[in-house]
Amino acid sequence: MLRKSSNKQISLEFVSIEDLVPKNHLLRKIDHIIDFEFIREKVKGLYCADNGRPAVDPVVLFKMLFIGYLQGIRSERQLVRDIQVNVAYRWFIGFGLTDKIPDASTFSQNRRRRFTESTVYQDIFDEIVMQAMRKKLVNGRVLYTDSTHLKASANKHRFEKIEVESSTRGYLDELEAAINADRKAHGKKPMAKKIKEPASREIKSSTTDPDSGYMVREGKPKGFFYLDHRTTCGKHNLITDTYVTSGNVHDSIPYLERLDRQRQRFGFSTAAVGLDAGYMNAPICKGLEDREIYGVIGYRRPNHIKGRLYKRDYIYDVEADVYRCPNGKVLTYRTTNRNGYREYRSNPEQCRDCPLRGQCTSNAQCVKTVTRHVWEDHKETVDLRRTTRKGKAIYKRRKETVERSFADAKQLHGHRYMRMRGMLRAQEQCLLAAACQNMKKMALLLCKPEKQDDFDAKNSFCMRLLRLICDMTLASGQLRRQLA
Repeated sequence: MLRKSSNKQISLEFVSIEDLVPKNHLLRKIDHIIDFEFIREKVKGLYCADNGRPAVDPVVLFKMLFIGYLQGIRSERQLVRDIQVNVAYRWFIGFGLTDKIPDASTFSQNRRRRFTESTVYQDIFDEIVMQAMRKKLVNGRVLYTDSTHLKASANKHRFEKIEVESSTRGYLDELEAAINADRKAHGKKPMAKKIKEPASREIKSSTTDPDSGYMVREGKPKGFFYLDHRTTCGKHNLITDTYVTSGNVHDSIPYLERLDRQRQRFGFSTAAVGLDAGYMNAPICKGLEDREIYGVIGYRRPNHIKGRLYKRDYIYDVEADVYRCPNGKVLTYRTTNRNGYREYRSNPEQCRDCPLRGQCTSNAQCVKTVTRHVWEDHKETVDLRRTTRKGKAIYKRRKETVERSFADAKQLHGHRYMRMRGMLRAQEQCLLAAACQNMKKMALLLCKPEKQDDFDAKNSFCMRLLRLICDMTLASGQLRRQLA
């Protein structure tokens, strides 16, 4: 029977907001699992204790931000409008149905006046990781690291070319010592001390967001981007570190420093790491070996000129410290250059009439030079691991961990684009997005429906058993009274 529904929009009803939020709602699970009271203590020093207007509770403020990142709401004005009409959002921040929601400008004013130079975002992320560790969801035994690009809020055609200092590596002093030691072992004089003038290079700098970097990578879009360098734990794929650089910084530059930061901050006893081919260089491999970490790094096809021999065709003889070419000739050691590479050169008299010379070298003096890094042994050790059974098992999970984490961030949490401009704002976005992903993961792991069903079944069985015991006790008491 067709009926017309009556209009109940103007009727008065007595309801509880607690009853309007479904029991299995994600925000209810997060609120049950995560203790947010630590936020108030973290920002306590940023507020005046006895002066000024009453501020919005910082726990409420950050819970509102968490909702935006959890739901992929990029606009804070839209976030406020959504909280205004969403009962679950109101319940999560502790507001009633008629409470006034803070204005969107509250976020920007707190950033500009209170949180800009603080470490509150990093502190919040770290505390979420610590709570996950206390719940046995993170152990740091196997870590996976990668980077992804976030498009900056900047036009790629509006830039100026400037000279900047090249990025410095933290291992340069150690490399210099290794170079001089290697030269001494080969009977060479130590490398003369070079006046350390900062190396410079010309880059494109955005006139809109100078902190972003012009990214040029194979298979990637060109333009101004930021890079989010993220590490996840292999146990349950929770994020243990996130660090932002401009888009023109190589992935390997901040890696070892961030790895040490995690081990120190969270006390990880890291046994293995899985990395993609972008991290395959001698300093990274040596750093992992020095830290006694089982590194597994992907293979990258070397640059190669068609018709020429590969470098792998030249076999290194460890005992004789020479290279042997495919024609059986010897390339002997000549020097160790300032970049840390040993140079092995052929005898031009032997190469001049060699039938493979056209595939070997185009040098006018008929000299073939093969280089080998002073830390090449560490690189070869790490490279061999990807072919072992253990190495294959570790590397296989990389796509299931850090790559999936980035995919979820981009698809569900608005991580494709930068919401704001500047390095500090970029770091804020990445830390809050990672913290929210961790919250969501923790809630789904610890509040699984099957676990709840198992609990309900066990609870029902216990209640039936308890009733049976009570009935038997009552029956036995009645029987004793009758016999008496």
